[in-house]
Amino acid sequence: MSQTAVETPAFEQAVATLRGKTVAVLTGAGVSTDSGIPDYRGEGAPVRTPMTFQQFLVDTEYRKRYWAGSHLGWKRFSAASPNAGHKALADLELAGIVDGIVTQNVDGLHLRAGSQRVVDLHGSMDRVVCLTCGQYYARGGIADQITTANPWIESPEAVELSPDGDVEVKDASSFVIPECTVCGGILKPDVVFFGEFVPKEKFGEATALLQSADALLIAGSSLVVNSGIRLLEQASRRKVPIVIINRGITKGDNRASVKIDAGTSETLVSLLERLGA
Repeated sequence: MSQTAVETPAFEQAVATLRGKTVAVLTGAGVSTDSGIPDYRGEGAPVRTPMTFQQFLVDTEYRKRYWAGSHLGWKRFSAASPNAGHKALADLELAGIVDGIVTQNVDGLHLRAGSQRVVDLHGSMDRVVCLTCGQYYARGGIADQITTANPWIESPEAVELSPDGDVEVKDASSFVIPECTVCGGILKPDVVFFGEFVPKEKFGEATALLQSADALLIAGSSLVVNSGIRLLEQASRRKVPIVIINRGITKGDNRASVKIDAGTSETLVSLLERLGA
């Protein structure tokens, strides 16, 4: 077991706090960094100005730039594999300790690691939805459509990937945007853009998961996004124990029962070894 994760009073306190309890888990980008997907706000993360939903919706040039960059990043993004932290959470669920996972990530890695009850709060990049008729598509099929319509576009070996699978593209003026094959409407990855709200039904699923648990474990999130803070506040009002695992400060540190300043993968593996024994 990792010395940084285990041989600390905070880790021992976390084990004692979570033992014998049913645990709801909230995860952020920090859980996926060991899979090669960068963090939004971690140390060394570049400053980003993400495209807003309004820009995507009203401006064809914005949609061209978004889809070109998203396509370039998709191959690397979709090839990422679950890491030890994802697998530890799946095993904790199998052991009956974790009741389910609410994730702010759009990478689908929790499901691929074997977790059964996952609420993808901000959607998933492997789905595409038509904003006009509501038809859903698998991302792989849309990627094939894009490649056929844009034979000049190639996925470089090393692209600067973002946590949502996007890549900065300087010139996308000739890019052909994919369209809905049912109605010809605007297609969008089934993720929550900046400027959009988390769907009420999705947040309701997250709330239900949290309400049925005896403790909340937050892993790899700085809790800057409003949806994460709202879930933290729910747990705080219920006075259930809150354990946070994150490198660096978070907006929830002052409300945590225990804060572990360490990597999520090593800590989650160590928690599995202690709690699952």
